[in-house]
Amino acid sequence: MSDLTAFIAGLPKAELHVHHVGSASPRIVAELAARHPDSKVPADPEALADYFTFTDFAHFIQVYLSVVDLIRDAEDVRLLTYEVARDMARQQVRYAELTVTPFSSTSRGIPDAAFVEAIEHARHSAEKELGVVLRWSFDIPGEAGLPAAEETTRIATDERLRPEGLVSFGLGGPEIGVPRPQFKPYFDRAIASGLRSVPHAGETTGPETVWDALTSLRAERIGHGTSAVQDRRLLEHLAERRVPLEVCPTSNIATRAVADLEEHPVKEMVKAGVLVTINSDDPPMFGTDLNTEYAIAARLLSLDPTGVAALARNAVDASFLDEDGKSRIRSEIDTYLASWQNRP
Repeated sequence: MSDLTAFIAGLPKAELHVHHVGSASPRIVAELAARHPDSKVPADPEALADYFTFTDFAHFIQVYLSVVDLIRDAEDVRLLTYEVARDMARQQVRYAELTVTPFSSTSRGIPDAAFVEAIEHARHSAEKELGVVLRWSFDIPGEAGLPAAEETTRIATDERLRPEGLVSFGLGGPEIGVPRPQFKPYFDRAIASGLRSVPHAGETTGPETVWDALTSLRAERIGHGTSAVQDRRLLEHLAERRVPLEVCPTSNIATRAVADLEEHPVKEMVKAGVLVTINSDDPPMFGTDLNTEYAIAARLLSLDPTGVAALARNAVDASFLDEDGKSRIRSEIDTYLASWQNRP
């Protein structure tokens, strides 16, 4: 293990773009597949590596939804959520805003109240037992259209259902053929209820999708934003307004959104002064984790430990954690860096 890899492994971190079901480890996926033998998902953890090899973004969505289909009751939801937090704790993740798609579960028969109770039970357990603070970003699955948008918004804004840990409202799934402006009424309702806007945009489409997310959905952060580098005016806007980008390098390669890691636009984003955060997206599906993504970013951006620590602070700054929580994690990062630099 190199010194920088070791530094990253121990670095306190926050993560802002990581999907709930997409974070299911091979062990958990295999266990769920064994419990639900009618599924097409392999029950052998080793076979999952081949299953999680994608030909393009559409194929990724197909595979992703087959794993979603393994989450069939509230106990599946609770178990998955807690185990995701356990994997985060191993990587020194102190805080994460987990992208959760209620529609994927409620449309498969899990009652909305039971779903919310399951994720909240796991959230409280994770903070108490693992030291990981979780918050939720409720996500509209774009491929399911406006019925999914209505259901997601209903759960997110109903005072009787809305979980205490919910902080933001997003839009995921395919971008091609799923224009952002049609979701404006739902984002307006979510924002009016106090939620923050964090849609995916510009991953597999051009910069116009990022503009749509900013203007129609009032985005405060952008998921991916890969194509933003194609529009100089957009980059300047993002930098001036301090709109963070949630960058997921390995994910972009796995879904063919970016052809080659060496050509990843993160370098242009940083050069333009955009606030960049590093994230893992759907880590087990892409054969990665947050530590690996930090190592990739450090190589692409030629960062030393001080630079990597600054990248970790970006995620804290861009998060929706309260100021006391942010100060606590920033202090941990600074203390860790100083300790590393003062090694004998």
